[in-house]
Amino acid sequence: MRKGILLLITAALLLSGCGAGEGSAVSGGSAYESAAAGGYTQISQEEAMEMMKRDDGHIILDVRRQDEYDSGHIAGAVLLPNESITDTPPESLPDKGQIILIYCRSGNRSKQAAEKLAAMGYTNIYEFGGINTWKGEIVT
Repeated sequence: MRKGILLLITAALLLSGCGAGEGSAVSGGSAYESAAAGGYTQISQEEAMEMMKRDDGHIILDVRRQDEYDSGHIAGAVLLPNESITDTPPESLPDKGQIILIYCRSGNRSKQAAEKLAAMGYTNIYEFGGINTWKGEIVT
Protein backbone atom coordinates (compact mmCIF):
# COMPACT_ATOMS: atom_id res chain seq x y z
CA MET A 1 0.00 0.00 0.00
CA ARG A 2 2.73 2.42 0.99
CA LYS A 3 4.71 1.64 -2.18
CA GLY A 4 1.62 2.28 -4.28
CA ILE A 5 1.09 5.73 -2.76
CA LEU A 6 4.76 6.57 -3.20
CA LEU A 7 4.60 5.45 -6.82
CA LEU A 8 1.53 7.63 -7.47
CA ILE A 9 3.15 10.68 -5.87
CA THR A 10 6.34 10.17 -7.88
CA ALA A 11 4.39 9.75 -11.11
CA ALA A 12 2.35 12.89 -10.39
CA LEU A 13 5.49 14.92 -9.74
CA LEU A 14 7.16 13.68 -12.90
CA LEU A 15 4.12 14.36 -15.05
CA SER A 16 3.51 17.82 -13.65
CA GLY A 17 7.12 18.78 -14.29
CA CYS A 18 6.98 17.67 -17.91
CA GLY A 19 3.46 18.72 -18.82
CA ALA A 20 2.87 21.55 -21.21
CA GLY A 21 1.12 24.59 -19.89
CA GLU A 22 -1.80 26.21 -21.60
CA GLY A 23 -0.73 27.91 -24.77
CA SER A 24 2.53 26.01 -25.15
CA ALA A 25 3.51 23.45 -27.73
CA VAL A 26 3.28 19.84 -26.67
CA SER A 27 5.33 17.03 -28.11
CA GLY A 28 5.50 13.28 -27.83
CA GLY A 29 2.81 10.68 -28.45
CA SER A 30 0.44 10.94 -31.35
CA ALA A 31 -0.64 14.35 -32.58
CA TYR A 32 -4.23 13.71 -31.46
CA GLU A 33 -3.13 12.71 -27.94
CA SER A 34 -0.83 15.73 -27.60
CA ALA A 35 -3.36 18.37 -28.60
CA ALA A 36 -5.92 16.93 -26.21
CA ALA A 37 -3.42 17.39 -23.37
CA GLY A 38 -3.72 21.19 -23.60
CA GLY A 39 -1.96 23.92 -25.50
CA TYR A 40 -1.28 23.13 -29.11
CA THR A 41 0.75 20.58 -31.02
CA GLN A 42 3.45 21.50 -33.47
CA ILE A 43 3.48 19.02 -36.35
CA SER A 44 5.46 18.63 -39.55
CA GLN A 45 4.02 19.72 -42.85
CA GLU A 46 3.97 16.08 -43.92
CA GLU A 47 1.78 15.26 -40.89
CA ALA A 48 -0.46 18.21 -41.77
CA MET A 49 -0.83 16.92 -45.34
CA GLU A 50 -1.86 13.51 -44.01
CA MET A 51 -4.37 15.06 -41.60
CA MET A 52 -5.83 17.16 -44.44
CA LYS A 53 -6.64 13.96 -46.34
CA ARG A 54 -8.94 12.78 -43.55
CA ASP A 55 -12.65 13.52 -43.49
CA ASP A 56 -12.69 14.50 -39.82
CA GLY A 57 -14.26 17.94 -39.89
CA HIS A 58 -10.94 19.79 -39.60
CA ILE A 59 -10.39 23.38 -40.65
CA ILE A 60 -7.23 24.72 -42.28
CA LEU A 61 -6.55 28.15 -40.84
CA ASP A 62 -4.37 30.73 -42.59
CA VAL A 63 -3.44 33.46 -40.11
CA ARG A 64 -1.68 35.82 -42.52
CA ARG A 65 -3.00 39.14 -43.85
CA GLN A 66 -5.61 39.32 -46.62
CA ASP A 67 -3.06 40.39 -49.25
CA GLU A 68 -0.81 37.44 -48.38
CA TYR A 69 -3.75 35.04 -48.52
CA ASP A 70 -4.82 36.45 -51.89
CA SER A 71 -1.34 35.92 -53.32
CA GLY A 72 -1.57 32.17 -52.63
CA HIS A 73 -2.92 29.87 -49.93
CA ILE A 74 -3.41 26.19 -49.20
CA ALA A 75 -6.49 24.78 -50.90
CA GLY A 76 -9.52 24.98 -48.61
CA ALA A 77 -7.86 27.31 -46.10
CA VAL A 78 -9.95 29.85 -44.21
CA LEU A 79 -8.44 33.27 -43.54
CA LEU A 80 -8.32 34.55 -39.96
CA PRO A 81 -5.47 37.06 -39.56
CA ASN A 82 -3.46 36.58 -36.37
CA GLU A 83 -3.84 40.27 -35.57
CA SER A 84 -7.63 39.87 -35.46
CA ILE A 85 -7.51 37.08 -32.86
CA THR A 86 -8.10 38.60 -29.45
CA ASP A 87 -9.48 37.06 -26.25
CA THR A 88 -12.93 36.50 -27.77
CA PRO A 89 -13.54 33.25 -29.68
CA PRO A 90 -13.74 34.04 -33.41
CA GLU A 91 -17.16 33.57 -35.06
CA SER A 92 -15.49 31.47 -37.76
CA LEU A 93 -14.39 28.95 -35.09
CA PRO A 94 -17.56 28.13 -33.11
CA ASP A 95 -16.50 24.59 -32.11
CA LYS A 96 -13.63 24.63 -29.60
CA GLY A 97 -13.16 20.89 -30.10
CA GLN A 98 -12.78 21.07 -33.90
CA ILE A 99 -9.42 20.07 -35.35
CA ILE A 100 -7.64 23.27 -36.41
CA LEU A 101 -4.57 23.11 -38.65
CA ILE A 102 -2.81 26.49 -38.51
CA TYR A 103 -0.17 28.01 -40.77
CA CYS A 104 1.19 31.43 -41.76
CA ARG A 105 4.11 32.57 -43.90
CA SER A 106 7.07 31.32 -41.87
CA GLY A 107 5.60 29.84 -38.67
CA ASN A 108 5.85 32.78 -36.27
CA ARG A 109 2.28 34.10 -36.49
CA SER A 110 0.83 30.59 -36.56
CA LYS A 111 2.49 29.85 -33.21
CA GLN A 112 1.12 33.11 -31.78
CA ALA A 113 -2.36 32.31 -33.08
CA ALA A 114 -2.18 28.75 -31.71
CA GLU A 115 -1.25 30.07 -28.27
CA LYS A 116 -4.11 32.58 -28.29
CA LEU A 117 -6.65 29.96 -29.36
CA ALA A 118 -5.40 27.49 -26.76
CA ALA A 119 -5.75 30.18 -24.08
CA MET A 120 -9.41 30.56 -25.13
CA GLY A 121 -10.02 26.84 -24.64
CA TYR A 122 -9.61 25.40 -28.13
CA THR A 123 -8.36 21.85 -27.69
CA ASN A 124 -7.38 20.37 -31.07
CA ILE A 125 -4.86 22.85 -32.43
CA TYR A 126 -2.08 21.72 -34.76
CA GLU A 127 0.49 24.27 -35.90
CA PHE A 128 2.55 23.31 -38.96
CA GLY A 129 4.67 26.32 -39.81
CA GLY A 130 4.70 28.41 -42.93
CA ILE A 131 3.56 28.34 -46.50
CA ASN A 132 7.04 29.41 -47.61
CA THR A 133 8.16 25.77 -47.25
CA TRP A 134 4.86 24.09 -48.21
CA LYS A 135 5.29 21.38 -50.83
CA GLY A 136 1.57 20.83 -51.40
CA GLU A 137 -0.89 22.63 -53.64
CA ILE A 138 -1.18 26.42 -53.41
CA VAL A 139 -4.15 28.21 -54.95
CA THR A 140 -4.63 31.88 -55.80
